[in-house]
Amino acid sequence: MSLYIGREASKLWKRFCAEVVTEINLLAENWKYILAGLIFQYIHGLAARGVHYFHRPGPILQDVGFYLLPELGQDKAYISESLFSFIFLSFVLWTFHPLILKSKKIYTVLIWCRVLAFLAVSQFLRIITFYSTQLPGPNYHCREGSKLARLPRPDNILEVLLINFPRGVLYGCGDLIFSSHMIFTLVYVRTYQKYGTRRFIKQLGWVLAVIQSLLIIASRKHYTVDIVVAWYTVNLVVFFVDKKLPELPDRSIASATMLLPLSNKDKEGRIKEENHKLLNGNSGDPADRRQRTQVNGKIMEDGNTFHGDSAMNGS
Repeated sequence: MSLYIGREASKLWKRFCAEVVTEINLLAENWKYILAGLIFQYIHGLAARGVHYFHRPGPILQDVGFYLLPELGQDKAYISESLFSFIFLSFVLWTFHPLILKSKKIYTVLIWCRVLAFLAVSQFLRIITFYSTQLPGPNYHCREGSKLARLPRPDNILEVLLINFPRGVLYGCGDLIFSSHMIFTLVYVRTYQKYGTRRFIKQLGWVLAVIQSLLIIASRKHYTVDIVVAWYTVNLVVFFVDKKLPELPDRSIASATMLLPLSNKDKEGRIKEENHKLLNGNSGDPADRRQRTQVNGKIMEDGNTFHGDSAMNGS
């Protein structure tokens, strides 16, 4: 029993190391895109922090969602954040599952290149909208009478650049249209919809996205318009940006090895292997495993041979 466990652990470790090497090679090729996406996440946080200085608390605007959904209250506002944290962590774990599990369809580095591209474009549009018009925040800490509703002038530029993380992110005001939480949620759900393998999880993802929308409104973190605009904007962004990006390579064994740098010896071995396949009448397609028989210079399939002499005798 212990020998079996040790053997399986060894296989898992070898698979993990092989996947890490593959991902490191991909990261070496695509680090600029990953870095640019991460930098834009900071720029988005900086912009959200900056608009807080312009926020002016006022009466809450008339909103259909506020009439239909009862207010959760400040003591239950954590429910919305808890669901968002669950969606976020679940998606992150899924993107790293190829490092351990055998069922692989994605490359972690390449999938995050796409996700960061979707996020960056959506957040750029969001920055334009909430700087165009600042609405009075409906959240509890953004209402009239709250000390957090307005920010005093910063004493220095460093105070702005540090964005008072994480307090400045959690208690921001003025960055309303449209919802940042829904940007992340919809990008994650759309990405799994295309590259995930479990139908049940795909359906569950959309259900959780709808529940997340309702909870955001019920906790008064956003107006209903922020949620509505996020739903069609993010979906359109993902749809059009995804068409511009190169498709992810197939996660077959052959394509995985192609991503690794090959030595001259490996290249020569691969060429000999391909030539051997061609001489034996095999196309190299793993799905094509039919037996072929070579007769009189002709390659026949499934053992159905055709003899030239027999044909000439009329048999």
